[in-house]
Amino acid sequence: MAEHEEKKHEESLMERIAEKIQGHGSLSSDSDDDKPSESSIKAKVFRLFGREKPVHHVLGGGKPADIFLWRNKKISAGTLGVATVIWILFEMLEYHLLTLVCHLLILALALLFLWSNAATFINKSPPRIPEVQIPKDPVMEFAQALRFEINRAFAVLRDIASGRDLKKFLSVIAGLWVLSIVGSWCNFLTLFYIVFVLLHTVPVLYEKYEDKVDPFAEKAMREIKKQYAVFDAKVLSKIPRGPLKEKKKD
Repeated sequence: MAEHEEKKHEESLMERIAEKIQGHGSLSSDSDDDKPSESSIKAKVFRLFGREKPVHHVLGGGKPADIFLWRNKKISAGTLGVATVIWILFEMLEYHLLTLVCHLLILALALLFLWSNAATFINKSPPRIPEVQIPKDPVMEFAQALRFEINRAFAVLRDIASGRDLKKFLSVIAGLWVLSIVGSWCNFLTLFYIVFVLLHTVPVLYEKYEDKVDPFAEKAMREIKKQYAVFDAKVLSKIPRGPLKEKKKD
């Protein structure tokens, strides 16, 4: 009888141990399930301008993106060097475009003319001047792409002027105002050169230090949104909307 009770006690003890082990396993599995996966953590990482693709893809990919990100340092340095020489010629040396083009044509035509006539006296073959023709298809594709972008810009401007989105309207007005101030500081060529240099420096630096830049940009965006919410509550919400906005609400 005592042995029978002892066996029952051992069996109940073993069952309790097994229940504790199973409970611990279920808790650990639940805790593992509660842990976010690496993919979800990466998906929640803030990226500047809300991008989800690499910088190379954002810049359009292909050769232009390779040049801006210095994938080929010789081509990128050569492109930036040519742009710098052009800016020095027209801005610092005050060379004019028409004058430069005419002088280059005079030099090229004079050299080819003299070479062609001197070839008969020195018993050498004259220079082979290639026939240059502008192909039709690339020109048509470029014209169609330019037409599409211009029409889209007109549509955006019409949408902004119609009073549908006050936030977009104020953003465009502020951007044009800043651009007008920058334009008063320098001419179009200098502004174009500055943008060209920024395209060759900012993307490659951001790609290198994006893990440090993105957290700082996230804090800045939060503060901007907070200030905009206060401005919207005190000012923008009290401005009457346009007729198109009212019809859309109805």
